[in-house]
Amino acid sequence: MTPVELSRTVLRAVRRAVDVGELSVSVPVSVGVSPPGPGGCGDYATSVALRLAGPAGLPALEVAEILRPHIGDDPGVADVTVTGPGFLNITLGGGAAAALVDDVLTQGARYGYGDTLAGQVVELRVPYDTRAEVVADTLVRIVATQGGRAEVRHAEPVNLRPVPAPEDPAPLGADASRWALLCPASHDRPRISADHLLQRESNPLFRVRYAHARTRALRRNAAALGIVGRPGHDVQVAEGDGADRPHGGTDLLSALAEYPHALRLAATHRAPDRLARQLVVVADALLLFQHLVLPLGDEKPSAAHRARLALAEAAGTVLAGGLSLLGISAPEYL
Repeated sequence: MTPVELSRTVLRAVRRAVDVGELSVSVPVSVGVSPPGPGGCGDYATSVALRLAGPAGLPALEVAEILRPHIGDDPGVADVTVTGPGFLNITLGGGAAAALVDDVLTQGARYGYGDTLAGQVVELRVPYDTRAEVVADTLVRIVATQGGRAEVRHAEPVNLRPVPAPEDPAPLGADASRWALLCPASHDRPRISADHLLQRESNPLFRVRYAHARTRALRRNAAALGIVGRPGHDVQVAEGDGADRPHGGTDLLSALAEYPHALRLAATHRAPDRLARQLVVVADALLLFQHLVLPLGDEKPSAAHRARLALAEAAGTVLAGGLSLLGISAPEYL
């Protein structure tokens, strides 16, 4: 992980802490990381907690303790330690990437499942409205991923009332109509438009389903070359070895690592849009990464290619599982 990539990891940690309400600050545009100073430890250190303490109205040490587990969740980070008045010291890991990919592939469609709502019954009282009913139907599956049970009723007082669609989405077809209703936040009016059917990069649904299809195509092409995916830490491009090609797998690893968190938020906040948006993040990272997976030209298959193939397969697993929870098909070909 480069300093630039680590800086993005720290920013994602701040954004996550803000999203779950642990911090009330504006997410900075950038943060600095550098080798730790006297009294520090690890590979890099950041003073972001000291920077956010004032706006957050909290001591820097408390801000650092809030951010520490979020940074530590990144697959490229082995350990995070707080020193001094609130410096976050970060130790990078070598085997974390392989462990994450192996975890996804081992758990399969159940990756991201947890027990946050174990034993809880979530009552969803909805109006007679197409969008509310689709959201509730989806939440039944999402809540179950966290050990809870959702019960849907048409009753007053209503406790789940997303902004209704301005028109009937049925002409879009099953997949596009569900995406149109589920992707916007509940307080946003859904856009019922043929744009959801376009096979273009501007259409998030197309990117998610196309990314899944690409992972399947990579697996088929790898099989033809005799390459089998094997989790490993070598998912980056070494300098001088394809340096002009798109960046390596750090962003994709981070997107996969964040998926369980997004699934928890979708369940606890009754917000399937959080899951939909995370699938877009995974898809976009995969589409940038896909060009690195298989050998090009005279390249010989290597351990790096096997590791990258395993990472791509893990992304496909997450995309398929997430789409299934939304009630949307994941095509093998597109």
